[in-house]
Amino acid sequence: MPIRLPLLWCLAALFPVSAGAQRADVLILGGTVHDGTGRSGWDGAVAIRGDRIVHTGTGAGWTARDTIDATGKIVAPGFIDPHVHASDLSIADPDTRRAAFALMQGVTTLLTGNDGGGSFEVTRTLDRFSTGGIGVNAGVLVGHGAVRGAVVGSADRAPTAAELDSMRVLVDRAMREGAFGLSSGLYYAPGNFATTAEVIALAQVAARHGGIYESHIRDESSYTIGLRAAIQEVLDIARVAEIPAHISHIKALGVDVWGSAPEIIAMVRAAHAEGLRVTADQYPWTASGTGLHSALLPRWAEAGGRQALLDRLADSATRARIATEMIENLRRRGGAASLLLHSISGPADIREAANGVTLDVFAARRGVSPVDAALELIVAGRASVASFNMREDDIEAFMREPWVMTGSDGSGGHPRKYATYPRKLRRYVLDQPVLTMERMVQASSAQVAETFGIAERGQLREGWFADVIVFDPAAVREVATYAEPNRLATGMSWVFVNGVAVIAEGALREVLPGRALRRNPGAP
Repeated sequence: MPIRLPLLWCLAALFPVSAGAQRADVLILGGTVHDGTGRSGWDGAVAIRGDRIVHTGTGAGWTARDTIDATGKIVAPGFIDPHVHASDLSIADPDTRRAAFALMQGVTTLLTGNDGGGSFEVTRTLDRFSTGGIGVNAGVLVGHGAVRGAVVGSADRAPTAAELDSMRVLVDRAMREGAFGLSSGLYYAPGNFATTAEVIALAQVAARHGGIYESHIRDESSYTIGLRAAIQEVLDIARVAEIPAHISHIKALGVDVWGSAPEIIAMVRAAHAEGLRVTADQYPWTASGTGLHSALLPRWAEAGGRQALLDRLADSATRARIATEMIENLRRRGGAASLLLHSISGPADIREAANGVTLDVFAARRGVSPVDAALELIVAGRASVASFNMREDDIEAFMREPWVMTGSDGSGGHPRKYATYPRKLRRYVLDQPVLTMERMVQASSAQVAETFGIAERGQLREGWFADVIVFDPAAVREVATYAEPNRLATGMSWVFVNGVAVIAEGALREVLPGRALRRNPGAP
């Protein structure tokens, strides 16, 4: 790590080194410090020794092996992403393990296993993270969908009493092994087949261990029970299970619910007045991202798994029923022109015709209706979509709420995985302010740590882990687009994970200092 000699000469004049000066490994000077608590930024210094922050305040009385000039820049705790699909951190490829998509946004800690998909084999998952190292800190949630799938399978039915007990055992074991809570994906199969009572039974297990209940709610639009009822279900689970509840990627999705943010906000505020602990995360994009099958198929068509779906589509009468419901789901999403196709699998001609175009364009190329085109893609393999289905006034209304924090819902084919945090900084803090810088930092660091119980991270606080970022507000911005979603963001000058510089002067380093995180290590 290079030392800036001109700065040291200035420091020597301003802060003469005495025999009693304290020594750090890294001293960050001259920047505006936002400590994550939400208080206003202040001009000061942050000192790092080993994997810990050892000083915040002025630089007087401190020397260091390496000194960083942060003049004109923001110094903040590393961001914590509560919702990112990053199970591939465990694979052998060192570039994947480094998690450049996160680090270049200033994200130093992430939680995965969201939307009900988190493995109940928590020790095995975290051990895979640790083997060979990772570039960021990572913790996991245990997924209701994974647990249900292991016990009940993909059937659309309630579990037997014995099966429910088996599901409880899996959640209990996962929590004992360090999961931060229970996630659900009640919009998706097989989570969609569960009753509220089933989810409450499992959330009560997580609650006994001090965990959180996090949910991709049953309906963000008007598919089934509707947005309002889906929010109410989360509140009911929080109340009965006596557990903090967290709404994943809160939004009003689709034309039928645009403008609903004020009503949803009022519901959550009323829950707070009742004493419930309810929070949410949000990404700053007007397009969501999901599988084409999840966006358009009715859930009943997926019961029993993929082969059962293909069998239904092979029956002309059942296929006609599915297609009729897909027409309505397509309307909810804003029409075929609102669905941008990506990550196509199947025959080469389908991949070439569909990848990177909207569903209406692909349908025209195939000479069929949009629903028939969608079914062709679903039968051929898998396709994902960026679905342009949100309105700016709803996004901003949710963003202003003190219980809404930042989260990427990062997944392949959507720029949110690579660009959520710089986009929020650039668009909603610096260019057209919806939030102050101090609130942005808090919503992306300390608030997440407090909500999910991530110990000693999320603040610039003496004695806490040295996850620290230094970024240039003039340069920070997203580079990823819907056409090129995997482009790395710019503006992060320095990023430290557990005291190790993973980004130095804007360049990624080939180091893997991240750690696998467990909730309350050693808890019974």
